[in-house]
Amino acid sequence: METVSPGPIETSIHDKLLQALKPSSLNITNDSWKHRHHAPMRAQGGGNGETHFSVQIVSDAFIGKTPMQRHRMIYSVLSEEFAQGLHSLSLKTKTLDESGDKSSTSDI
Repeated sequence: METVSPGPIETSIHDKLLQALKPSSLNITNDSWKHRHHAPMRAQGGGNGETHFSVQIVSDAFIGKTPMQRHRMIYSVLSEEFAQGLHSLSLKTKTLDESGDKSSTSDI
């Protein structure tokens, strides 16, 4: 099975979320290939291959925040990436208590 290295947008998402939210767990999946057939992506020749991501993040920075506030925090951190072609994020945001995993450190 071939392992694909993260591209510049995915790397930037990872680095910025680590720095800003200090997560105990961060998983990023590039879902762009699923959206190549959408009109905006076809207009860009399929996009740059880094337009759609799923992000699962566990951070105590989310304590006391509603889901909308959590998403706004992430969108704010990634404003440059959206300006450079990031089109969509599917977000799952939890605090450490909500995750139920007190030792979570996957894929940081």
